[in-house]
Amino acid sequence: MDNTSELAPIPEAAQPGAEERQRLITRLLARLAHEIRNPLSSLDIHVQLLEEDLSRLSAPAHEGLSNRLKIIRGELQRLDGIVQQYLNLAGSSSANLQPVDVGAVVRHVCELLRPEAAARGVEIDSEIASPPPTVQADMVQLTQALVNLVINAVQAVERNGRVSVQTGADGSSVVFVVTDNGAGVPVEKRSAIFEPFFTTKAEGSGMGLWIVQQIAAAHGGMVGVSDAPGGGAVFTLRLPAGQGGTPP
Repeated sequence: MDNTSELAPIPEAAQPGAEERQRLITRLLARLAHEIRNPLSSLDIHVQLLEEDLSRLSAPAHEGLSNRLKIIRGELQRLDGIVQQYLNLAGSSSANLQPVDVGAVVRHVCELLRPEAAARGVEIDSEIASPPPTVQADMVQLTQALVNLVINAVQAVERNGRVSVQTGADGSSVVFVVTDNGAGVPVEKRSAIFEPFFTTKAEGSGMGLWIVQQIAAAHGGMVGVSDAPGGGAVFTLRLPAGQGGTPP
């Protein structure tokens, strides 16, 4: 965050309280979710039309293009799940808990973000405990939490950087650890980075880590940040191995 320009502090009486700020965020999330859902519905219809057009092509052309459309449809479904998540966050936090293969989620997130990371000169690697642990979680929300953590890490490092995603069991918890070799997070900002609209990056919206925290809370878990041994930041997402609902 650029702090070179000096701004006059907002009078305390003019600053919104926590409850008012939460109400503003709630309205924003609800409006944003509804606005995004409209074009998503249109895109879904056009994907269906493209699939019908592809059925009239030759088999080799149909096979190659249908695989790409399958990926597009899968991502549209994920986006729709994210919109629903925003709506849930705008109301009461809830999670549709079911057994989730942690290894499958981590591999999916890493493969999804590797092209963007590679374009920035950042390498993403993963280390999954053997056997891969299973956690009771909402698959869509857990995927989004990891996507947000990995994107945050990728944006934090310079070119030729590295982001590592590790997971395993720790007592009664399943732990996800995202490590980067960027500049790290100053101690005085470690609480603020989980507040909505707080960001230290020009390309960030300030919502990503707040959403991770909300997802963790909905699962009865927690998320935190610490220093990486060789420099950088370590974000740890910890979820109960059981049904969740009670913070460990």
